Amino acid sequence: MISIELDMIQTAGIGALALIVGMFLTRKDAILQKFCVPSPVTGGLIFSLITLMLYGWFDIEVSFNDTLKNIFMLAFFTCVGFECDLKVLKQGGRILVIMLILLFVIIALQNILPLGITRLLSVEPLVGMAAGSISMTGGHGTVGGFTSVLQGMGLSGAGTIGMAAATFGLIAGSMIGGPLAERIIRTKLTHEQMQPQDDEIDPAMAGIESDEASPTGRTKRMSTNEQEFQQYAKASYCILMVMAGGTILSWLLAKTGVTFPTYFGSLILAAIVRNIMGFFNYKDGDRCFKADKLLDIERIISVGNICLSLFLGMAMISLRLWELKSLALPLIIILVSQVLVMVLFAYFVAFPMLGRDYDAAVLCAGICGFGLGATPNAMANMSAVCYKYRYTVKPFLIVPIVGAMFTDLINTGMITTFLHLL
Repeated sequence: MISIELDMIQTAGIGALALIVGMFLTRKDAILQKFCVPSPVTGGLIFSLITLMLYGWFDIEVSFNDTLKNIFMLAFFTCVGFECDLKVLKQGGRILVIMLILLFVIIALQNILPLGITRLLSVEPLVGMAAGSISMTGGHGTVGGFTSVLQGMGLSGAGTIGMAAATFGLIAGSMIGGPLAERIIRTKLTHEQMQPQDDEIDPAMAGIESDEASPTGRTKRMSTNEQEFQQYAKASYCILMVMAGGTILSWLLAKTGVTFPTYFGSLILAAIVRNIMGFFNYKDGDRCFKADKLLDIERIISVGNICLSLFLGMAMISLRLWELKSLALPLIIILVSQVLVMVLFAYFVAFPMLGRDYDAAVLCAGICGFGLGATPNAMANMSAVCYKYRYTVKPFLIVPIVGAMFTDLINTGMITTFLHLL
């Protein structure tokens, strides 16, 4: 066996190349666009298949360095923390509270189910955790954050198992959301409930971005290149400072004896900083000062998305697909079961709890999207349903708040609890 070890710069370069290849393919392939498959996942999977062929046909094992990958991962989750503005809770009202309850239950089920299956099949329980909410609700980003934790607990090939499960969930979430909502609308709603609303709806809301910090949409404005540079520089400085402080918080959390992912301290600290800054907003006559605007959340989100893309590209090229051979059947059983449970939960539990109306049907499409894939999948599912029937505002307000602000916080806490119990 010939071993080739790439350093952190070479790994980052190939990861960036995989990202560019994925972007090119996504622009050309309608299927990739339909299922909202992230570009780094597409390109990275191609490179991981190449390393699989090198391993199987030529006895060449390629190893990648994780240093920069982990830094990009930490930066991304720090940016997620900055998005957690507790003041927007009131915008969602009762439906938002119900969605958070449903999310909590979904995450619990996604961990209980695979743990039960692994016990029946006499498979390592950590395999079930890797194919649980870490990869389903969490997606590729959370898989990367917990890979080192699972490996430290003894699961060999944790990253490969998790990434494979996350990719399956991403595609499944896009495939079942629209058809499920279609069936609900056809069988559960009256003709009157399917009619357009009397009020005029702003069609621009249908294009709301899944990573939007404020669900009311962004204000478009012109700015010079120098202004843009200063804004992105300021955002980068804020991220780095909170990342540094977050490592200290993570060290303190580790002293409790509870296993947390490496990014958790930075995520929590960023959320604290964001909400503390909000308390220093004031209005004095015609003067209005908003301290939280100093953070420039829009630019922070943009930097976070860049870091996520690079992290995913590097994570996907690092997949050791040959490690899945012995786990193929148990993993397939777990993943198919996850999809079936999600469909049944959305149809029989989520739809009645959300009000049994058209909004509830659209939200069910969104739940399948971010429950198995990611928030962009949820937005795509809901847009497809609304394109066929009619646009409705509330789901496009609720899902970005739940997906961007609360999913990672709730999921990380739940995963940590299950891992601690194991």
